[in-house]
Amino acid sequence: MTDLLAPLVALPGVESAVAQARTAVDGLLSHRVLRRGSAEVTAEAALRGARASASLEGAGIELERLRGQLMAGGTVTLPNRDERGARLVEGAVRLHAELGQLLVSFRHSPRQALARLHVLAAAQLVDDPDALGRPRPVGASYDDPLQLGAAPDPLEVAARLDGLARVLVTGTSAAAVVVAAVVHGELMALRAFGTADGLVARAASRLVLVDRGLDPKAVSAPEVGHAELSADYAEALRGYVGGGPPGVARWIVHCAAAVALGAREGLAVCEAIGRGSSSRPPGS
Repeated sequence: MTDLLAPLVALPGVESAVAQARTAVDGLLSHRVLRRGSAEVTAEAALRGARASASLEGAGIELERLRGQLMAGGTVTLPNRDERGARLVEGAVRLHAELGQLLVSFRHSPRQALARLHVLAAAQLVDDPDALGRPRPVGASYDDPLQLGAAPDPLEVAARLDGLARVLVTGTSAAAVVVAAVVHGELMALRAFGTADGLVARAASRLVLVDRGLDPKAVSAPEVGHAELSADYAEALRGYVGGGPPGVARWIVHCAAAVALGAREGLAVCEAIGRGSSSRPPGS
């Protein structure tokens, strides 16, 4: 079977960007704190990643405020009384907390795992519970917070989801960063579920990085990288959606940069834990 993703590595700038991301993550994985155990780093990286992912949907909240609210009982409130934003944040936290349990499903049945991701992300955001985990039907509306433009019709969505699942199951020689970028970009382009697609896309991208061995302990936070590069995030996605090979190359390079920044965030968590504290003022 033809390896559809392998040629993407040859696009301008991709190989060097992927190498830099790999170096950054390898540097994180060699940190002394991780030799004693990774669970605390994984949990903190998940929280920071969830917060950053929600912020890209327009639901911003300070890290320590979010941490305090979760510790106090789990109900999130935003300063501007944005109820939908608060539910987005809760969905992101719920999603990232359960990612590790979805690895086997994602490896063998990607579409089933994607459906579960949507259930976790959008449980409090849709009026019809039967819509959870189901691709949007013909005529259904969809969220477009990044203004990516018209989404494909449901028939095309189904076909492209099937194609994406086949690529994930059959395998590819492309680097994990490239595969993660394509998964992320496709799900954003399709807006397959119509609600919380950004949360699902970024979570699925993280699963790729874990499953394909780049960050097997999930101690980085690539979502933080995307948030730090938010000024370029939507434009790079538009390039993936409609910019041909140059646009795809730009998107992959953007994703590689986000992975590198996410590794830096993981290093900050390791350093904070090494000092006896999981808090870090910058980025909080």
